[in-house]
Amino acid sequence: MSQPPFSPLLQQIAAIARDAGEAILVVYAQDFEVERKQDHSPVTAADLAAQRVITAGLAELEHVLPVISEEARAAPWSQRREWPRYWLVDPLDGTREFVKRNGEFTVNIALIDNHEPVLGVVLAPVTGELYAAARGEGAWLQRQVGAAWQRIGTRDLPEMATVAGSRSHGGSAVALLQQLIGDDYTSVPLGSSLKFCLVARGDADVYLRRGATSEWDTAAAQSVLEEAGGAVLDLNGEPLRYNRGDSLINPEFIAVGDAAIDWKARLQSADLEAL
Repeated sequence: MSQPPFSPLLQQIAAIARDAGEAILVVYAQDFEVERKQDHSPVTAADLAAQRVITAGLAELEHVLPVISEEARAAPWSQRREWPRYWLVDPLDGTREFVKRNGEFTVNIALIDNHEPVLGVVLAPVTGELYAAARGEGAWLQRQVGAAWQRIGTRDLPEMATVAGSRSHGGSAVALLQQLIGDDYTSVPLGSSLKFCLVARGDADVYLRRGATSEWDTAAAQSVLEEAGGAVLDLNGEPLRYNRGDSLINPEFIAVGDAAIDWKARLQSADLEAL
């Protein structure tokens, strides 16, 4: 098997994601209970098993950094504000899709440096697809364990755009999409951070998210999309950033493949107040 075309650190994170995916699939193959967290979001034994695998793997790296994860209590802002670099993890993104057993869930691991995602790995355990990217190293896809790594990239915005949409979350996205890309577009519903990956590999053009997401939902896939040539922007047209304050909730955002377009101008000309 040929050597992966990127840095040893990214190789290590990709391997940790694969290990977490194996732990998830053990639970996925069985009957499992679904519990509810304080915010009423679902959690299963698979979320917690993947959390343990990832935490242990990151602790064995040469340079140990703090970790923020969906399944662990986040450090207070008074501590986090001092962190220039840390890991941001969602051990199982798309628990609702996991519970539905539709396969559209992922493992997300990102490295944040100075508020920016500079390395990201997204694994879809059921299909085996693994996306990996790091700043200056490109974005890569391994379709299954042991397969060759393929470099991926976004595409120019076509006349008939394809929009990646949420499988489990509705939203007031249609009117804004029509202002940004016109009335004629096709939609592809998909769960978890796979929507970003669809844009990153040039099979979709836009993913607009109205409503709340957490920072661990987006960081790894943002790294993949940015290295593939795209961008993730808040609705003011600024790049999505991390560890900005006490809250770990993202602003609403749009993920785009064709970064040559002046999306900031399009967003500023849209009537967001009326939407």
